[in-house]
Formats: sequence, C-alpha cells, structure tokens
Amino acid sequence: MTATIDDLSTERSMELLTGVLLGDNVRQEHGFWQRMISTEPFRRPDRRTPDERLRLAYERLRILNDCLDSGARLAADPRALAALHEWLGPVDPALTTVAGIHYNLFLGSLLDHEEDSRRDLSDFLRLRSIGTFLCTEVAHGNDAAAVETTAAYDRERDGFVLHTPHAGAQKFMPNTSPAGGPKTGLVAARLLVDGADHGVFLFLVPLTDAVRALPGVRVRRLPARMGSPVDHCLTSFDQVFVGRDALLGGDHGRIGDDGRFSSVVGNRRRRLLASIGRVTSGKISMSACAVGSARATLAVAVRYGGHRYISGPRGSRQVPVIAHRSHHGPLARAMATVFAMSLLHRRALNRWERRKDGSGREEAERLVAVAKGWISWQARSVIVECRERCGAQALLENNGMTELITGVEGVITAEGDNLAIHAKAAAEMLFATEPAAYDAPFGGEPGDLTDPGFLGRLLAVLEEIWFGRAGERLGRAPHGDPLERWNIASGPALRGVEAHAHRQAAEAYADAVAGLPDGPARERLVELQRLFALDRIARNSGDLLAAGYLTADQVNGLPDALEELITVVAAHLPALADSFALPQELLADWPIAGADYVDAYDDPAGPWQSDGDRATAQGER
Repeated sequence: MTATIDDLSTERSMELLTGVLLGDNVRQEHGFWQRMISTEPFRRPDRRTPDERLRLAYERLRILNDCLDSGARLAADPRALAALHEWLGPVDPALTTVAGIHYNLFLGSLLDHEEDSRRDLSDFLRLRSIGTFLCTEVAHGNDAAAVETTAAYDRERDGFVLHTPHAGAQKFMPNTSPAGGPKTGLVAARLLVDGADHGVFLFLVPLTDAVRALPGVRVRRLPARMGSPVDHCLTSFDQVFVGRDALLGGDHGRIGDDGRFSSVVGNRRRRLLASIGRVTSGKISMSACAVGSARATLAVAVRYGGHRYISGPRGSRQVPVIAHRSHHGPLARAMATVFAMSLLHRRALNRWERRKDGSGREEAERLVAVAKGWISWQARSVIVECRERCGAQALLENNGMTELITGVEGVITAEGDNLAIHAKAAAEMLFATEPAAYDAPFGGEPGDLTDPGFLGRLLAVLEEIWFGRAGERLGRAPHGDPLERWNIASGPALRGVEAHAHRQAAEAYADAVAGLPDGPARERLVELQRLFALDRIARNSGDLLAAGYLTADQVNGLPDALEELITVVAAHLPALADSFALPQELLADWPIAGADYVDAYDDPAGPWQSDGDRATAQGER
C-alpha cells in the first residue's frame, strides 16, 4: 500500500472533513479547547507518582477555570461540556473526570434546580470549593432509586440530618478527599419527612476543608483504580445536619415554609430522574471523551505505522509496516468506525439540544444512552487495536495509549453501565415496536451493494429482524414471571439496540455526505460510509440472506467488496487522520507519533556515540 494524500491536501478539502467530524462551528465550539491543550501547562509531564499526577489534574482544573469567562455558562451548555471532554480526554483522563464532575454533575445540577437567585455559587465558580457528586453506593449502582443514605427533615432546626445506615449505603467512588482543595458534594439521599419516604433527592453538603473531612463526614480512599489517578473514595455520614436550603428542590419536590413536603410528581422514581437529570448530559460527555480518545490513538497508530520501517519480503528494501494488509486493514476499518462514532455522537448531541417535552424528549434521551454505550464500546475496540498495531512501545506510559485504554473502561461504566442502559433501551424499544413483516425485500429485487442507500436500508432491516425475534420470543414466554420473560427476549433485543446504533450511524453518514459538495472530501466520506455499512452487513449476512434481502451471490461477494474498499480507504489514512485536527503539541507529547521516535530512547553515554566524543570523555576521566 502506498499512502497518498494529494487529493485531500487542499485546505478546503481538509476543512470539509474536519467539519464533518466536529460540526459546522469548529472554531467557535472547539477552538478554545484546542488552544488550551496546546499550551505548556497541558504538556505531558515527565515520570510522576500517582499522587503527583493527581495534584497536577487539580492544578490544571484551576488553570482551566481561570481561563473561562463563566463556569456557569459552561455548565449550562451541553455542547461546550461535550467539547471539553472531547479534547481533554486524550490529554489527561483524571482532569477530564474531575472537570466533568464539577461543571456538569455538580454545577449543572445546582443551576438546573435553582428556584431563585439566592444561592451563592461564587465559591464553586472560583474553585474555592470543588464540587463532587455522590449518588452511587457500595450496594447500589445502576439502581439509584434504591440508595439508602437518608436525609430526615428536622422540624425544630428546619433542616435535614444525613445518615449512612450501614456499610452498603456508603457512597462509592466520588472524588471526596481533600486533594485539590476543599470539597462540597451533591448527595443523593432518601428524603424522610415525619417518617414518610418521599424518594431520592440531591442535597448540597460541605465535605472537607483543605486538610480533612468535616465533622460527621467520613472519607476513606479506595484502592487505586487502574489507569489515571483520581481520588476515588468511600464516603459516609454520621448525623450530619444541613439547612433546608440544602435540598435541591423544584416542582418534583420541596419543603415549604410550613415544613410540609409538596410535589407535582407523584412517582418517586420520576422524582429521582428529575433530581439526577444531569446524568444525561454526562452520557453525552462520556461519548465525547470516547470519541476524542479513539481519534487520538488512531492518529498516532497511523503515523507510527508510516514511519516504522521493517524488512520487506525475502530481503527486499525496507517498507513501512503500514504497507502490509494485516496492518493497514484493521486501521482502515477503525477509521470508518471512528467517523461513525463521531457522527453518531454529534447526531445524539443535536437531538438532545432540540429535545421537546413528551415523546421527543424520551426519544432523544434514549438515543443519547444508546450512543454512549455503542460509542464507548467501539472506542475500546479501536484503542486496543491501535495499541496492538504499535507494538510494545505503546505499552509504555509515555506513549499515552495505556492511559486511554484504562480511561475508556471508566467511560464504559460512568453515567450508567453500558449493558444496563442498553438493556433499558432494549425494553423500551421492544414494547414500543410492532412485530416487523419482512417477507418481501423492499418490495422488489435485492439492491446494489455499491449503493450506500441500499446498505443503509439493510441496516434498518437488521434492526427490525432482531426486534422481531425478540417480540416472537416474548410472545412464547409464559406469563407471571417478568424476569424470566425478559431473560427470554433480552438476547435478540440487545442485538436490536446494537443494530439501532448502526442504523443511526449510517443515517448520520448519509446526512454528512449530502451536506458536502462534489469533490475529494465527499468521495472519501462515501468510501468510509460504505466500508462501515458493509462491515456490519457482512457480520449479519446469513440473517439477511435467510430473510431474502441478499442473494447468495451477494453474500459470496461481500469479502471481495470489503477488501476492495479497505484498499481504497487505506490509501488515504494519513490525510484522514490529519482531518482530526489534533494539535501538533499533543502529538509531540507521544514519542511514537513522530518520525524521530528513536531519539526518545537515545543515550548520551551509549556506545554508538562518536569515537571522538568517547576519546574526549576518556581523557577527562
């Protein structure tokens, strides 16, 4: 394979592809973060201990905050929050974690629940106190409605008493230590008024000063988590009192001046969802973090593959390792997937921004959840593949990839475990979908595998097939045991959610292609679009053949069609990676990203140094 970039080398073509990945307002939406990660404070540090890296993360948080015109404006803007995660994720996963918690979960929740302007946020906006979020408990993760920390209303003192009743109710993994400075938390607790349980709400609770936990608050560091260091802790409360204004109330629930609880939301689960609504913005941010990390690792892998030379067959001249099909094939597939991830992320973000009340909001929230799960799983696959393509050098911390491998594992679990949120989406889609009829292939003969439109329809059919199978299995399940009924249908229903993500990504590809003028950028995007779709169709070709949507000849021709597309896409990998618009300062921090990567291992005292230098050194001795 010979990499060529001549047809994408024009500035206009590159700008078009970058716009596909990052959106129409690249400079406005992403420019601030691109410039920030290019500055000296965000350069990759020399070898440091985990505690030193943790201190650096909080130091960078303060630098970031000082550069903002308004932390409140950032917290109120899901698009800006997503961009923060997209660019900081590959640079410093620990910083990304604490920044996302402070601005989205903490400040964002405070702003969303502000019934008036009396609450003073200046300490949090100026980082005199860093915000954190305490929802998950040792015994309660995805079932947040079951958390057992209590907040009992005390009428005499007109406030709430927070208490942790047993070990399983300890708050699990929030960054609540004094590291970085004083901490204040939003604590999810069960509101008790005169013994009546009104469900889970958020309470604003000071946790630590600059040195230690405050009275009644117990904070213990958890064992080190793999990957970037964050001060994850166990946190518990021993009869901690906070005033009535600590409750983040609203229409979903409040305590009046008369000490009575009122709510227009009768369902306790819905009250919880109203309280922790920022988790949806968090899912968008997690998708952005995964997308940014995958793009960075793929760009490095492509660059390294181009300047890592190996001997050719039978002693012929040396060739770059990326010349081999076994090397550039997986990277070409990864490129098609990374573009799909980026497009699906922006599709979900746009839908969430345009959400309306009722079904529009529910559908947008479901797409955000499906996208978060699928994108972060794909990011893991891409990052692991890129690490392997870069060999042993990518296992070294200074080359960045190991930190992103472990970082994406955190993304997969954060803001709802992927499998749990996909299972929820599967159940919602299964019961909202009529059994599909697909005994006729689009009302005619099977289409052309070179037609992106036909490929997109095949992906839609796969979604129907899997949900149809789930519905059939559900219909055969015995009544009376909801868990067993779900277990019987969940396998194909989860496959249906995966197919739904593929369809949404394919539609996002089609929209992006339609928005480009004729020329090299559009041609490259169509090639990626077809490779993405064909790759997924090939994995399900038997189902499509059995249902009459593909012919036997088409199924037999899929491997050759994929190989031809891989050849085409692989020829443009360097230019496609350049369209990611990664700052050169970021790439320079990873030695294997440069053609002079061997210099990172140079030894001034090595035997290869010049004879003259050695003689001089011996004479000095």
